[in-house]
Amino acid sequence: MFYPPDAATTQRMVVAWEHTQAATGGLITPGRGSLWGYEGRTLSGHATTDNGESVWLRLVGETTDRANGRLWEGPAAAQRQLSPGIPRPALRTITQWVEDDHTYRAEVYDLLTEQLVSASPVIETDPELPAEWWANLRSAIDTLGSADPLDRDACREVYIRRRVPEFTGVVPGEIQWTTAHGDLHWSNLCGPTLAILDWETWGKAPVGFDAAMLLVHSLLEPATASRVAEGFADVLDSDGGHLAQLIAVTQILQAADRTPFYTALAPAARKHLDVLTE
Repeated sequence: MFYPPDAATTQRMVVAWEHTQAATGGLITPGRGSLWGYEGRTLSGHATTDNGESVWLRLVGETTDRANGRLWEGPAAAQRQLSPGIPRPALRTITQWVEDDHTYRAEVYDLLTEQLVSASPVIETDPELPAEWWANLRSAIDTLGSADPLDRDACREVYIRRRVPEFTGVVPGEIQWTTAHGDLHWSNLCGPTLAILDWETWGKAPVGFDAAMLLVHSLLEPATASRVAEGFADVLDSDGGHLAQLIAVTQILQAADRTPFYTALAPAARKHLDVLTE
């Protein structure tokens, strides 16, 4: 999904990846780490259990003082608390260890046969997903919205109150809340059978936040953007959905100077902002 990080981070994470077999007592043998997360925070790829079963390994590395809280606990909390009716790979085991000033987590998931809809969070070609996929996505987001996020925040109110006026010129009014995935973009979705990946950010967010995020990440592919807008029209066309779109645009514009695919998306996001603020 992201480019490999700097050389020092790459080396540290690769060493940790190779250490997974020892850390799990030989229960997991990693293959080749193939997918990097943002700034090398995660490295993922195929692995094999001690009985020869293929699984998916996601290695998370953080400085030990930051190895806690919302992001760190998100996948395990999702596995415990969210409905099994939300299509996602099951989290089987977590193994944690400390090396120097970093803590690592090896998360082992069921291996999916489906492919990522896009290697990039921002889609540029029509994925030609079936109607059933879209219906299942809407159902999954609705089911998630009824879950109790407890004390988890996917999007904090203090961020909304501060950053949305800064980047859009709009001062948010009252905010309606729901439970959201929090990072719903095209490289966190599989098809043609739906599966939703990467649950570290899920929690409380404004109504319509997931739909708004997916819409904004679709702006470079108008047919797909229209499909998102149509499938979530009742949410996106509401006052809450309007605010959710402003937040999504804010996040893109804030990251545009440091993330290449958001740099490319920023002009379309600004045009969408013009429409929202007419």
